[in-house]
Amino acid sequence: MTDNQNAALHFVDRHIGQGRADKTAFREAAGARRSLTYGQLAARSDLVAGAFRRADIRPEERVACIILDQIEYPEIFWGGLKAGVIPVALNTLLATPVYDFILRDSRATCLIVSHELWQVVGPAAAGNAHLRKVIVIGGETPDGATSYEAFLDGATPAPAREVGEDDCAFWLYSSGSTGQPKGVRHVHAALKATADTYGAQVLGVREDDVVYSVAKIFFAYGLGNAMTFPMSVGATTVLFNGRPTPEVVTNIIAEERPTIFCGVPTLYAATVHHLETNGVPDAQLRMCISAGEALPEEIGVKWRQLWGVDILDGVGSTEMLHIFLSNRPGDVVYGTSGLPVPGYELRCVDESGAEIKPGEVGELLVRGASAADGYWNKRDKSRATFEGEWTRTGDKYEITEEGRYIYCGRTDDMFKVSGIWLSPFEVEQALIAHPGVLEAAVVPRRDAEGLEKPMAYIVLKTGAQPEETVGALKDFVKERVGAWKYPRWIEVVDDLPKTATGKIQRFKLREMA
Repeated sequence: MTDNQNAALHFVDRHIGQGRADKTAFREAAGARRSLTYGQLAARSDLVAGAFRRADIRPEERVACIILDQIEYPEIFWGGLKAGVIPVALNTLLATPVYDFILRDSRATCLIVSHELWQVVGPAAAGNAHLRKVIVIGGETPDGATSYEAFLDGATPAPAREVGEDDCAFWLYSSGSTGQPKGVRHVHAALKATADTYGAQVLGVREDDVVYSVAKIFFAYGLGNAMTFPMSVGATTVLFNGRPTPEVVTNIIAEERPTIFCGVPTLYAATVHHLETNGVPDAQLRMCISAGEALPEEIGVKWRQLWGVDILDGVGSTEMLHIFLSNRPGDVVYGTSGLPVPGYELRCVDESGAEIKPGEVGELLVRGASAADGYWNKRDKSRATFEGEWTRTGDKYEITEEGRYIYCGRTDDMFKVSGIWLSPFEVEQALIAHPGVLEAAVVPRRDAEGLEKPMAYIVLKTGAQPEETVGALKDFVKERVGAWKYPRWIEVVDDLPKTATGKIQRFKLREMA
């Protein structure tokens, strides 16, 4: 019995002793359609660990990973954990100045990047005093960099370094929807904690499952979907390194035959519209999940009508690593975020810190074993978010008499109308229930008397007539959520500003209102 708590032993090496060496762990959905078995992943991650050691990338030094969803990613991530270095999974859709900030903030000594991203990432790496090694996957190797193949060539495989369960394993960076992104530090034990709770007790992932997540690995939600959960039971993950449009996603579901599909609300909404026009392909879906933002009730109902499968809407965060509040199989109530995931405790508090009563609105706090170890070099932010064992989510919720949680919006997004708190999300749900509306966002705007009232920005479905749709929307919303909540102004836009992970950036719309 080993005392080594390195997460790579549980998620990678364990499967070899359990007879899964020849089982496919990952396969790519496009291009060369490469695949990787659990046995190959164990050997390749040992090789990556040895290559880090040979390159003098030392334990606890950060390795910035700006990598598309391709089979090299799990090799590098788990190889990093085996070496004791800290993989920093970074968003592949950022701009050069943001990469420059993160590389300097994290003080990464090594950068690994997919060649398709080099044009954006390269200028951020130039002149960085912390970087000692730059590795490029695929394509032509830029001057001053090393190819991934050369990095591994001739390296001596290394076994997993012995660590404790509270040793730092990897970092993620928050989306930075309201400011500069923050480095979120996670420990080895957190990965298994999410697998043992949401993965096992809500998702019910099985060895015979094939999982496809549109949320990429750099996203906490995608990391759990694509690696943690399937690898906890020896299942197979489908990787796709391109943009997940509704047409592409539908084709992947039809061709790759996933049994578990992991989406986000904006993609679900767009795909529903696509399927209503183009029809539903044959598929083997048994489970669909959603996170990132609250799933509108209308979208969940339509998805079930089209596919015959419910979407389990859940709530997670980068700070908690994955979902801690969710609907469950056979117990789905659309328009709610469900019930606490086993293993997590939740409470909602008012502005004075007192717990709210059913029907009231308060900020959601969560306690569980997957909580982050804090933010990197952000002491004040860490103190404000992590209060002992409890983590503040920044989300406002109402709790029903039955104990279900109803999302009301981000703390910064809520505002009062006639002295009463208004949930932008509630009004947005009413707006997208209209057959002509694809997406909606609601923010406050001051009227002639200086009082805040709701303003809506909407994206129309193809074929919807702007004047006709806008003219009907105010009464439509009044009938669904109440006369005082309807948007006093409605503006049609081509698209809504979003983070790279699909979250609507309402602060940008507030600046426009």
